[in-house]
Amino acid sequence: MRRILAGLLAGTGMILAVPALADSAPTATSGSDATPDILVTARQRIEDAEKVPAALSVVGGIALDRSYTVNTQGLSVLVPALNYSSANPRNTAFTIRGLGSSVVAVSQSNDGLENGVGFYIDGVYHARPATAAFDFTDIERIEVLRGPQGTLFGKNTTAGAINVISRVPEFTPSASQEISYGEHNFAQVKATATTPLIGDTLAFRLSGQMTRRDGVIHDVRTGQDLNGLGTQAVRGQLLYEPTKDLHVRVIADYTNFDANCCTQVYLRVGTSLRAASKQYPALAAAAHYAPPSTNPYDRQTDIDAQVFSHTSEGGLSVNADWNLGGATLTSISAWRFWDWDAANDRDYTGLQIQTVQHIPSRQDQVSQEIRLASNGDHPLNYVAGLYYFRQVLTGHPISVYGAYGAPWLLGTTTGAKNTPVPANLLNGYGQNGDTRFAADSYAGFAEVNWHILPGVTATGGARYTKEIKNGAYATSVSGGLATNNAALVAAKLSVLRPQNYTAHDDEGSLSGRANLAWQITATTMVYVNWAHGFKSGGINMSGLPLDANNNPVLATAVVRPERHDAWEAGVKTRLFDNRLTVNADLFQTKVHDFQSTVVDSSQTVALRGYLANIPEVTVKGVEADAALHLGHFALTGSLAYADGVNTSYPAGPCPLELQTASTAACNLSGKPLVGLPKWSQSLGVDWVLPVRSDGGVFVHGDTIWRSSYNGDPSLSKYTAIDAYSLTNASIGWRSAQGWELAVFARNLFKANYIQNLTIQAGNSGLILGTPSDPRVIGLTFRARE
Repeated sequence: MRRILAGLLAGTGMILAVPALADSAPTATSGSDATPDILVTARQRIEDAEKVPAALSVVGGIALDRSYTVNTQGLSVLVPALNYSSANPRNTAFTIRGLGSSVVAVSQSNDGLENGVGFYIDGVYHARPATAAFDFTDIERIEVLRGPQGTLFGKNTTAGAINVISRVPEFTPSASQEISYGEHNFAQVKATATTPLIGDTLAFRLSGQMTRRDGVIHDVRTGQDLNGLGTQAVRGQLLYEPTKDLHVRVIADYTNFDANCCTQVYLRVGTSLRAASKQYPALAAAAHYAPPSTNPYDRQTDIDAQVFSHTSEGGLSVNADWNLGGATLTSISAWRFWDWDAANDRDYTGLQIQTVQHIPSRQDQVSQEIRLASNGDHPLNYVAGLYYFRQVLTGHPISVYGAYGAPWLLGTTTGAKNTPVPANLLNGYGQNGDTRFAADSYAGFAEVNWHILPGVTATGGARYTKEIKNGAYATSVSGGLATNNAALVAAKLSVLRPQNYTAHDDEGSLSGRANLAWQITATTMVYVNWAHGFKSGGINMSGLPLDANNNPVLATAVVRPERHDAWEAGVKTRLFDNRLTVNADLFQTKVHDFQSTVVDSSQTVALRGYLANIPEVTVKGVEADAALHLGHFALTGSLAYADGVNTSYPAGPCPLELQTASTAACNLSGKPLVGLPKWSQSLGVDWVLPVRSDGGVFVHGDTIWRSSYNGDPSLSKYTAIDAYSLTNASIGWRSAQGWELAVFARNLFKANYIQNLTIQAGNSGLILGTPSDPRVIGLTFRARE
């Protein structure tokens, strides 16, 4: 299988490199050579994806099932421009073309920062990136829109949007079931049923799923297996259609993740310019400590603090579409919540350095969108609307240090007079706090398509957004060794210091786009697009960096808004009697005041990530997608090349190798953008071999390759993540009666790679990483009736 996939990759070259799959894979009984039309709502109206003059990737629900894609992390295997990193559900980051979020490690998530990639499910914007870590439930398709989308989509979609559309209730009764079991006690169950309740007026749909898997990182100290999976989700829907012109859809859903997750393992040790006694080799030797393994792919740890992740989200939405004849009026009303609590061992060792670290959080949001879109194809078509969004997010940061905190973090002496540090100075010393972040967003938007000449269409759109944000942060410290010694008090405060501040941000901005598209023939279109995106300012909600006197820098409480200017030119074409679809585009995006999460490298104990602005970031590149459909064989692929650079970043975080006892900032201008591989390439293949008239054997495979990139905003040579490839596959029998039995493999070739990494708090030089999941081989049974 590896040779087959490698040969396909080599044979297809640059065009066929990563999939933008829709449901184009053949079934056991299909035999059409034409690539099917893919319908999308990328411009808030249903249209053929090949007629949309913009870069987008589409993955259909059947393709999601066949590739065993259950969440955004799996989606990134199918869409190369989408990059995903998640040290735990709260610290989830996803970017498109390298832009959107720089949260890449534990404790770098900041409640006052919103992602530049908009995440939408059934038209509802999800403000917290953490909600994108949950499993998908009963999905019709997913559209990944690349580049600024601020005109028509919600808010803050400066880098792109992930638009998830679930399956709707139907008036014809049907049901489906799926059960999978594999290695590491992987078990997954999915079920869906839909039926009419009142004739052809009211229909109901109920969907649910559950996923379990044992942990894949073994704690040699406690005997526990960590980083397991434990998710469950349920979604109920009502579809009300009293007339052919009115459609009302009510959706209620709830999802939960509960597991002994998430931790990281020893990856490597880097050296700094700090005193040798402050670096990991000397600290570990003094403690007579050695990690259980220095090979991250042994997947072993010896952490001694509690590890768990409890998180849930859910909500209620009402989507209504009313056909008025010349136009359709749409209303989307929604309320959602997100609950979070987790614990982790922030020192990642078997030493009692930090014993408690978690931030219980609760977010509630409400949103209302009203939209009017013209019907039919006229010289002028339009979409216009109003949007309101509010969220309130509260948190309770808690940190406690242990018996070995002082020797590891402070050493044996402190202060100008080399005051001896008692070994128990930090034992029980901790922080407790309360945070509250509230945001209100108001917007009006409109977009017009003008058919200037036959086949030539000009599009112009604008959106004005008003954002009001308020944040309050208050923490206190207590515990540890009671002392009146000024040097020891200052040493304790250098580890944790009480902070109390409020911040306010109030601003408005205009964003929009202009597009010119030429449908040269019925199967070929070229286009050029310009877009200006706006992302509102942020408020630091994880504490502020400290000045030379160890006091919070209040001027950093608010970060400036982010503004994008993006150009894109592309071509979309169908060849060989629609058997081959090829899309390609060139793009450049320049971002002013790019909002980044950084860690203050000048402190003894690194604060949680705080927000800062990078004066200018530029990303440019080329992308190509293709789909080939030949009877019972389908091949899909894509390629993404992106060159991201911090074009102006004079005061960035210093890489470990340049840090001294007094390092404050380093010039990172001209350095690569964090978290962005230059090359991403993927391929998907589906092949059905009919054996009898009632069924046949099917083969599915998908593979992705990403080049190396840096996993930390400091861009240290010690935080590089090597290139990797990942292959998934399945083979089975698909019956014309609606059932199938398959053997599947996730990570078929046991690829070892690092998903994300973290620099240990305290800047000792210890680098931690989350290793790839091991191979899982299992069996799946699906049935549809």
